[in-house]
Amino acid sequence: MTNNEEQTTPGADETVVDMPASAAAETGDETTAAAPAPGELDILKDRLLRLQADFDNFRKRTARERQEWQAFATEQLIKDFLAVVDHFELGLVTAEKNQTPPAVLDGFKLVYDQMLGLLKKQGVTVLTAAPGSAFDPHQHEAISHMPSEEHPADVVIAETRRGYKLGDKLIRPLQVVVSSGSATEGGN
Repeated sequence: MTNNEEQTTPGADETVVDMPASAAAETGDETTAAAPAPGELDILKDRLLRLQADFDNFRKRTARERQEWQAFATEQLIKDFLAVVDHFELGLVTAEKNQTPPAVLDGFKLVYDQMLGLLKKQGVTVLTAAPGSAFDPHQHEAISHMPSEEHPADVVIAETRRGYKLGDKLIRPLQVVVSSGSATEGGN
């Protein structure tokens, strides 16, 4: 039977029009709008709970994705900024060698300190390796192996470029020169 079809009940002289519940509610005819059955009420409650859970999961997922995008953008900006810091360090070393006036050199050092402070504020830590420390492939990038009489094999001889971590994540490995051991041992 479709909506708005007329139906006669056996033994009754009146005609009943079959209307959807929403239409009955709109007309204000409360006698034709029946309350949902108890089983249907449980189904509706379950559907409502599932929709609320889905929305809560959506809200949490979007918040997590927003944080991931912010972290990614911050990491990219910091990686690009590290090249500027490297060149600034080279400029400071050159300025000291060429006997730049102390006032200018002090100004450059203040700017350099601000750069490092900015990195620290963002959670960046500087990685360094002292000569003689063990080579760690998780934090170091070996750019060269050199024989050394002073250091055993697989030990850092020199640091060529600083490394950096953002929180616990390595964003740039420390570049080092690693000892290959004594030249007399390895050169059969």
